[in-house]
Amino acid sequence: MDNPQTPNNSPAWERQTLEKLVFASLEEQKIKRRWGIVFKSLGFVYLFFVLFAVVDWSAGSEHQERHTALVNLTGTIEAKGEANAENLIAALDAAFEEKNAVGVILRVNSPGGSPVQAGMVNDEIRRLRGKHPDKPLYVVVEDMCASGGYFVAAAADKIFVNKASVVGSIGVLMDGFGFIGTMDKLGVERRLLTAGENKGFLDPFSPQVDRQKVHAQSLLNNIHQQFIDVVKTGRGKRLKDSPDLFSGLMWTGEQSIDLGLADAYGSVDSVARDVVQAEKVLDYSVKDNIAERFAKRLGAGAVSSFWQGFSESALGARIR
Repeated sequence: MDNPQTPNNSPAWERQTLEKLVFASLEEQKIKRRWGIVFKSLGFVYLFFVLFAVVDWSAGSEHQERHTALVNLTGTIEAKGEANAENLIAALDAAFEEKNAVGVILRVNSPGGSPVQAGMVNDEIRRLRGKHPDKPLYVVVEDMCASGGYFVAAAADKIFVNKASVVGSIGVLMDGFGFIGTMDKLGVERRLLTAGENKGFLDPFSPQVDRQKVHAQSLLNNIHQQFIDVVKTGRGKRLKDSPDLFSGLMWTGEQSIDLGLADAYGSVDSVARDVVQAEKVLDYSVKDNIAERFAKRLGAGAVSSFWQGFSESALGARIR
């Protein structure tokens, strides 16, 4: 009888070893698949809870009740930001069209921004107030309502502030930089080719041209006058006669009431409760989702985004 450990049984030993390795490998793959299924399931559960948390499941039923509609204007007013005319107008339209919203509050916390974006919102507020004369729109200022923020606020029925709110800055600015001396020291030559003698208007790398500076000032003066007209139209006889009113200065909420730039003290809750007389407040603000915000910030590419941002900083007029 042969000994099982003899070389004659060598092939059987190798086969057994190979089978063990194969079975071990198969078992490991099964374990990996099981864990993969577990992690995928956990991922789906997590996404479900995230969606459940962000979706306002009760919004439909809440809108059936009598309430005050709230729209937030927060941050710099700009086309690429969250406080842009498209979002604000969509929110205001929805608030005015909702029959169970008996009044609208626009809560403002803004240092200003684009005169175009602010002007579009101001125009829409006046249109909506004309279309829905029985539904008032009140502005509630919290920390700041300056420049473009006030451009929008001037269209409201009334403006409510806190004593320490910052209000005003009725003016326009256009800022930038000049790098001529720095370029000379570094030995850098600016090579600018244009078709049209003023196409390089206020180029930060070229010497400032007097006639272009005069033209830029005329642009600012024109936009400033538009701002003044909007405030006078919105506030009317409530404005006090003060030489500094349209100078670009800012005032506290207390001072703004004395100047006629605001009407009274109030918060969102107090205005909803005591003025609108609909204590329940529902937020109609439109917010970009993460993908939209990323796309807006990314733009067409890093280089083009940088240059666009730089040129807007140098040449864009801002009511701020």
